[in-house]
Amino acid sequence: MLSHEQIWAAIDRLAERYGYSASGLARRAGLDATSFNRSKRIGPDGRKRWPSTESVSKVLAATGASLDDFLRLIESREGPARTMVPLIGLTQAGSGRLFTDEGMPAGGPGWDEIEFPDLGGDRAFALEVQGDSMRPLYRDGDVLIVSPTASVRKGDRVVARLANGEVLAKELRRRTARTVELISLNPEHADRTVPLAEIAWMARVMWVRQ
Repeated sequence: MLSHEQIWAAIDRLAERYGYSASGLARRAGLDATSFNRSKRIGPDGRKRWPSTESVSKVLAATGASLDDFLRLIESREGPARTMVPLIGLTQAGSGRLFTDEGMPAGGPGWDEIEFPDLGGDRAFALEVQGDSMRPLYRDGDVLIVSPTASVRKGDRVVARLANGEVLAKELRRRTARTVELISLNPEHADRTVPLAEIAWMARVMWVRQ
């Protein structure tokens, strides 16, 4: 597994690469300015504090760096630990009983696997983009790493599976007690407002492998 020191060192190097201090990078990513301060990396009781998967995802989005860029900044003789992640095509994700009620892969026919860096944190699976409905942001063949257990906030990119089997990949604009408003990633496709009762599950896009 990756060490506490390796992850923090990679964040420091990422900040330096893009001309930020650690606090400047945190602000750029929309986080509290003290999130990456050295004083926050060890708790008052001496326990190590790890940056969250969500924090790393936000700094990558803010800088435009890819997950592979981040991994290259991590010094490790053995390289980062890796794990196998369930994979299915985005257009197949709406058919059959491929998911549990919680939005996790049910396994069995239709599922494949890919190797992916094991950074811990939220449970995840992979969806392969098929077609051009998500251009220009995502292209045919890109792989989205998504997590139905991660918290979802306004502005996050999400994949939602509806009760009728339809699968949507969009950006969350707003969520109320009754509806979810989703912005299309492709300007040629319409935005959607979906009753909350019609959403089987919604997963946040954590990483993109292009």
